[in-house]
Amino acid sequence: MATFTVSGDQFVYEGRPVRLLSGAIHYFRVVPEYWRDRLLKLKACGLNTVETYVAWNVHEPEEGRFVFDGIADLEAFILLAGELGLHVIVRPSPYICAEWEFGGLPAWLLADDSMRLRCYDEKYLAKVDAYFDELLPRLRPLLCTNGGPVVALQIENEYGSYGNDKAYLEYVRDGMIARGMDVLLFTSDGPEDHMLQGGMIDGVLATVNFGSRAAEAFAKLREYRPDGPLMCMEFWNGWFDHWMEPHQSRSASEVSETLEEMLGEGASVNFYMFHGGTNFGFMNGANHIARYEPTATSYDYDTLLSESGEPTAKFYAAREVLERHFELPPLELPAPLPTCAYGEVAMTETAPLFAQLDALSTPVRRPCPEPMEKLGQAYGFILYSTRVTGPRSVMELVLQEVRDRALVFADGVYVGTVERWAPAGIPLEVLAEGLRLDILVENMGRVNYGPLLRDPKGITEGIRLGNQFLYGWEIRCLPLTELGGLTFADNLVDPTLRTSVPLHVPQTQPTFYRGTFHVEDRADTFLRLDGWTKGQAYLNGFNLGRYWEAGPTRTLYVPAPFLRDGDNELVLFELHGSAAPVVTLTDRADLG
Repeated sequence: MATFTVSGDQFVYEGRPVRLLSGAIHYFRVVPEYWRDRLLKLKACGLNTVETYVAWNVHEPEEGRFVFDGIADLEAFILLAGELGLHVIVRPSPYICAEWEFGGLPAWLLADDSMRLRCYDEKYLAKVDAYFDELLPRLRPLLCTNGGPVVALQIENEYGSYGNDKAYLEYVRDGMIARGMDVLLFTSDGPEDHMLQGGMIDGVLATVNFGSRAAEAFAKLREYRPDGPLMCMEFWNGWFDHWMEPHQSRSASEVSETLEEMLGEGASVNFYMFHGGTNFGFMNGANHIARYEPTATSYDYDTLLSESGEPTAKFYAAREVLERHFELPPLELPAPLPTCAYGEVAMTETAPLFAQLDALSTPVRRPCPEPMEKLGQAYGFILYSTRVTGPRSVMELVLQEVRDRALVFADGVYVGTVERWAPAGIPLEVLAEGLRLDILVENMGRVNYGPLLRDPKGITEGIRLGNQFLYGWEIRCLPLTELGGLTFADNLVDPTLRTSVPLHVPQTQPTFYRGTFHVEDRADTFLRLDGWTKGQAYLNGFNLGRYWEAGPTRTLYVPAPFLRDGDNELVLFELHGSAAPVVTLTDRADLG
C-alpha cells in the first residue's frame, strides 16, 4: 500500500515530495521479450517512471472478445516495471491518439452509423462501460493504493483538441472511480485556451503537452489552474513519419534546452516518446488536416531509444541535463542486443491474388459496395467485383469516397489506381460484350486525431460510371490475418540470376511471394525491400507491417524473437511488382 497525492504545487509519494521523471513506452509497440531491456534503459537514463497508453483496439479487437496476452499483456508490463523500481502512469482513456489505428478505438464501433464517438452518447458509453468492466479490474491490484506501481491514470486524451462535452468527461471519471481507481486522475491537453477549456474538469489534475516554450506553456496552464504541480505529460522530443513525406527529426540540443527550461520551472516531465517502437501489422494511424496522411510502419520517433532499442544522442543529452538537477547513479546500460545482416533472400514462389481468393475469403452479395465495418472487417484489404454491361463509350469510373487506395482491374487487366489524396477518376470504355470490374481497396490506417476521426474503410459511398451508380456487387473481405491456405508455385526463372534480363514474368495482379532463409544465431535484423513497390511483409506468419517505395522508410524492423532457429518463411503481398524477386536482411535501419 502506498499513497501518491498532490500537496500544494508538489506530487507527494509516501509523504515525501517527488518529481515524476517519466518516459513513454507503449507495450503494444514492443515485443514482450524486449520490455525488460527498454525499461532498464529508461531507468539508466535517470527516469523514475514509465508511462503507457492502453489501446482499446488491441484488447477488444472484436466486440466482446478480449485479449490480454502476448504483446497485449498489459499487466505483465506494469508488474515488470514495478519489479525494476519504476512508478507507472497508465493512460487507459478510451481514445489515445498515439498515431495508432483509429486512435485506439476499435473499428467495430463504426458499424453503427448512429453512434457518436467521444461524447455523452449512450450507445458509445455502453461500449466503453463493457470495456472498462474488463480492463479496470485488471488494473486495480496494480494501483499503488493496493501495493502496485501505478500512481496515476488519465481519464481522456487531449479531449480539448476534439470536443467540450464535460458530461462525457465526468462520466468517464466517475466510471473509473466506481470501479476502484482510487489513484490520482488527470487530463492532458495542449497549452491553448480552447484546448484547456474543453479538456479540463473539476477535481482532476490538468497537465499540458508540448515540444518547446515550456515557460509559456506552463504560464497558460496557470491561468486556468493557479495551484497544483506542473507537469508536461507529453514532451515531444521527436516526431513521427508519414508515408510520402521526409523523415522527421529534431536536434538533441533543442531537446536539451527545452528540458532544461522545464526542470527550471520545477515541473515533472514525461518524454513522449522515450522509445517509440513499431506499428506492426495494419496498426498505423493517419492524420487528416489538409489531406489524408497515413503514418509509416516505423514509430522510431527520432527519440531517446531508436526503433530497435539503441540509445541515441538524445538519450545521453537528456541524461546530462537530468544530472544537473538530480543525483543519479552511474550510467549502467544492459548489454547491446546483437544485430545481423543475414543477406539476400530469394522469393522463389508466387501466388497471384485472384487465383487465391477462395482460400482467403468467402464472397457476399450486396446491392452497394459497403465499407469494411459493415461486413465485420477491421483491417487489410477488401475486393469489390461486378459485371458491367456494354457497349458504353468512354466514361469516367468514379470511386466515390474511396478509403484509402484502390487498384482497378477490367477483365483482369490493371487499368489504374485511385488514391484518397488524389481521387481522380479512370477513363473506361466498355465493349458490347461487357466487362468484369474488380476493385481492390487498401485500408492504410484510420484517422487517429482531429475532427475527421470517423473513418470507415473501403468504398464508403458508391461506384459509378459517369453519373450512373453501379449496383449488384460481390464483396470479399481480405483481412490477410491467415495466409496458411495459399497455394504457391515456383517462379519460372532462377531469381538469383543477376542480368539485365527480367528475372521473372512481369506481375499483372497483386501477388504473394514466398522465400525461406536459414538462421543459426537469432539477432535483430532489418528487411530491406529495394525494387519492391508496395505491400505487406509477413515473417513466420507474423505481419511485420506495410512497406512502400514512396518512403521515407526503406526497411522494416525484425526483432530477433520473430525469428526461428533453422528455416524461416518470408511472405510478401506485393501490389504492383518488383524489379527482382529478391530482398535483403541487413543489420541497420534505413529511415530515409
